[in-house]
Amino acid sequence: MNIAYTMTQGKGDLDKLLADFASTLAARGVRTCGIVQINTDCDLPEHRCDMDVQVLPDGPLIRISQFLGHQSKGCRLDPAALENAVFEVARRMQDDFDVFILNKFGKQEADGRGFRDLIAEALSRDAVVIAGTNPLNAEKFEDFSGGIAKQIPPKLTDLLNWFDTTQVD
Repeated sequence: MNIAYTMTQGKGDLDKLLADFASTLAARGVRTCGIVQINTDCDLPEHRCDMDVQVLPDGPLIRISQFLGHQSKGCRLDPAALENAVFEVARRMQDDFDVFILNKFGKQEADGRGFRDLIAEALSRDAVVIAGTNPLNAEKFEDFSGGIAKQIPPKLTDLLNWFDTTQVD
């Protein structure tokens, strides 16, 4: 099984990194599946970024954030929208794919929901799996992977090199 994760420090850096990774692989002819996150309206100081996910390889763009008010400090994830994204990815998993990319192994996945079952499905089909995560959920991702997940440095060249080594195994 080839499963890995990566983490970045800057806000939005992980989303851009994994989106670039997915588009680079697609340009090489690699069949992708999963989601990458596209943040919009990040330039407005009074408005937190809207979080949209692109269903790979050619699926819809789904807004997974919800507006909770200007003073809100809580989680803006819209669980129903996330489940819609899970459904859309599951539909695309009926086709063959080489790599499963998940923008973030987050709280939903750490708690046994979200994309967790689809990651397991991808692994059972011998697909390569890469997920973004954060320090809060990295240990839970490692536990989920049974300790076999590799941590890849957060650079496009490192992700591509790792992917290329999985194709030789």
